[in-house]
Amino acid sequence: MRYVLDTNVVVAGLRSPRGASAALLDQALSRAFTPLLSVALVLEYEAVCIDPAQRSVSGLGVAEVEALMSALCAVAEPVSPRYLWRPLLRDPADEMVLEAAVNGGADALVTFNRRGFGVAPGKFGVAVLSPQEALRRLSA
Repeated sequence: MRYVLDTNVVVAGLRSPRGASAALLDQALSRAFTPLLSVALVLEYEAVCIDPAQRSVSGLGVAEVEALMSALCAVAEPVSPRYLWRPLLRDPADEMVLEAAVNGGADALVTFNRRGFGVAPGKFGVAVLSPQEALRRLSA
């Protein structure tokens, strides 16, 4: 299985260590699926997760966030954007998530924001799943 995780899933995984998003991060780190990452997407993850407001909720220090990002990059398949299909979505930050999914040949894009992605991923054969749905597919 090849997934692109939206930033909101990574943030939720750090904020709630017992939730589905945290389990999905654990599954990624244990190579239960192949996470797909573009440079733009990993920079977005890091910028959001290293923000002091996010770290105060997650209880993680800067070094811990950086270590997690490094670990995630170590198990991820890098995706280089070959084509840009912008704009297809209302939120420019969602565009880079969709681009990573399309260019990486993702089976699914995992997000809490289905509405923000609309029908665009389906046009490229990419499913949109919640973290819970993504976990269920891994265990099926």
